[in-house]
Parts: sequence; structure tokens; C-alpha cells
Amino acid sequence: MHSLFTDPPGATASHPPRLPRPNPVPRLPEPVRALPGPAGVEEFWKDVRRLGTPLVGPDPQGSPEHRAVTFLWRGTPATRAVEVLPNKLGDPRDPAGNLMTHVPGTDVWHWTLRLRHDWRGTYDFHVDEGDVEAADTEGGHWRRLRSRPRPDPFNDRALPRRWGGGQVSYAELPAAPDAGDWRPRPDIAHGTLSEHRMPSARPGGDRRVWLYAPAGEAPAGGLPVLVLLDGEHWGPRLGLAHLLDNLIADGRLPPLAAVLPEAVDEATRWAELSCRPDYVAHLADELLPWAAGHLPVTADPARTVVAGQSLGGLTAAYAAAAAPHRFGNALVQSGSFWWPAGEDAEWLTRALAAAPRLPVRFRLSFGEQEWVALPAARRLRDTLRDRGYHDSSYREFNGGHDYLCWRTELADGLVELLGR
Repeated sequence: MHSLFTDPPGATASHPPRLPRPNPVPRLPEPVRALPGPAGVEEFWKDVRRLGTPLVGPDPQGSPEHRAVTFLWRGTPATRAVEVLPNKLGDPRDPAGNLMTHVPGTDVWHWTLRLRHDWRGTYDFHVDEGDVEAADTEGGHWRRLRSRPRPDPFNDRALPRRWGGGQVSYAELPAAPDAGDWRPRPDIAHGTLSEHRMPSARPGGDRRVWLYAPAGEAPAGGLPVLVLLDGEHWGPRLGLAHLLDNLIADGRLPPLAAVLPEAVDEATRWAELSCRPDYVAHLADELLPWAAGHLPVTADPARTVVAGQSLGGLTAAYAAAAAPHRFGNALVQSGSFWWPAGEDAEWLTRALAAAPRLPVRFRLSFGEQEWVALPAARRLRDTLRDRGYHDSSYREFNGGHDYLCWRTELADGLVELLGR
């Protein structure tokens, strides 16, 4: 490993900086369509079931690049308050800004935003039915309610939730990137996704790993390889194999292998995906050689990508910087480059600024709504530019800290780094 990257801070803070949203939520006073009085409630909900939610209408200011988006909740006689939290649009520390408005004499609760027409995001409802006692601490009541998120019953679009199972609802406006590359196609050759247990001396014990093998014969020199962190979510739950099958079939990617190590749980993830030299050694010296014993993968760092999101994005960038002889490409999505909180903040950016230009390509992407992560992300972007990483790239998408956005960003990043 490069010596500048072998002694990171020992901090293991389990949360990013607590920063308030710098701009108000772009809320509109009026919903997309007229709301009913007591006599018209049943007909209103009949239309909502037919249309699906959230309701999307033209921008009241007349902009063709914006839409009015109304979220709806059907309450009960016990409903006292409803909070809706679209990913990184609402501030969890400011519940008042996310509270829905109740139409008197009805069971209708509503909340409308003005959004650019390329926005997409997951969202949850948190409903106060009087069954959770108020906490003594400020905001504690809503923190308890958020432990019981509810999907949108009028929206059949959902993704698997990252922790704890269940589904999370999502919405996409008309100009949002198309996620069609993730849909399974029956008319193409399909690779295989298999689950394994790999013994590991560094983390200790066995770890689950998923391997994707493309259809057909491997080329001379071996398959390009993707190491994608948080493998238990990307592989069996989000369906990475469908994406790779489609991109390979369309000629946008060469046949490649994917190695998907598990994150285990939140505590393990915080401990290991925070610039840990031992974890990078695990990836480079244990995981990749183990994968080579199962699949004909290349040893060429220029055809090897390490990828991750959030803490995984931080770790992907760190792994490429610390072990460029194994990882020549880092696909980084919403990386936690603020890490660690406190006086050593943005340690990796400062280490890259002090290091010589490494033989690594970085592909960075962040959500425009990620107000906590963006300042550090932009400083890293500028540092890489100043250090001569002219073959690296940076982009911002209209979304948040969200697997819904990361799906298409992952596809685009792979094509950029490994496409023919």
C-alpha cells in the first residue's frame, strides 16, 4: 500500500455531520388537483387509486422543466399527524417542514412540492395514530415513529429496503433517467449469480460473497472484474445480474465478472468501510485471489473496478488509492468524504492532495439534494482536478442518497470505465 494511506484516523463515528438543510423544502401551498369536501371523499380516493401516487401536474409558475408533485395519505379517525420524507428533500431534524396538511372533515392528508422534472426518489410516510407516546427529548416522538416507516398504498413502484426488509416506495418524474437496463429480458443470454462462503483471516470467520459469471467463454487474458460492496443488497435483492446481462448483450460492456462481498450489518459496515487498511488488504489479497479460484478473472488493474455507495463509496476511493496495483478504477457514488467527523474531517481528500498522481481513474457521482455530502464531494473533485486526474469524472444528479439513483449511476459508471 502507498504509505500516505496506511495510517488513517481511528475515528469510527456512526453518523455524518448533523447539518440542517440549507434551503427550505420547495413546498407549494396548493395540491395538484382540487381536494374534496366531506361529500366527495370516496370519489376522490377512487380517482387516486386509478391514477396512482404521487400526483404530478404542471408547474404553477409555468416552467416546462418543473412539476408540482402531491403526496397523499388516507388517514383514520385516530390520525393526529402525518410526516412524509422523500429522500433528502425533507430534513428529518425539522419535522414541521415535512408535515402533511389535513383537509378538515375528511381523511385526506396532502403535501405538495415544486420539483425539477428529472427528480426521482424513494419516500416513506410516518403516521401518528396516537399509539406512540411523546418523548421527553425534542423530536423524540418523530424519531420513534420513524422506526415504523410505511410505504405508499397507492403506489406500486417500490424497491427493497436496505436494512430490516420490506419495501420503500419511489417516484420518478418524466425526465428522470430510465432504469430499463435493470429489467430482466428473456431474449438474451443470461449469466449466473451464485452465493458462496469465503474464509477470511483478516475480518475473521466466513463471509458471504456473491459471484456473477457472464454467459459464454471467457476471453484470453481473463474477464474484467467488478468488486461491488454491499453485495447482499446489490446481488440477490436489487438484481445486479439483470443489469450486467443487458449491458453485455447490448455490447455496452464486455463480458465481465462481478464479486459482491457482504457488509454483514450496520455496525460491521461502519467499522470496516471507513478507510481501514486491513479491509483493503482483505479485498486485494484475499477476496480477489479467492475469486480467481472460481472464475477466470483478470489481474490487470486497468480492467478492475471497485465500486461502492456512501461509506462504500469512500472505501472504493480509498481502496484504489491504497492499492492501485489491484484497483485501477474506483466507481464512487455518494461517497462519505466528510469522514471522519471532527478535526480530521475529509482525511482522504487531504491524503490524495499530498500524494503523487496515482494510476487510477475515479468516477464520482452525487445527488444534488445531498446537502451534507456535497461540500466535501466538490472539494474532492477540485483536488483530483488539481492533482492531474484528467481522465476521471464527476457528475451530480437530481436525487438524494438513494439506491433508486445509484442503480442508473452504477450502470453509467461501468460503461464509462469498462465499456468497449
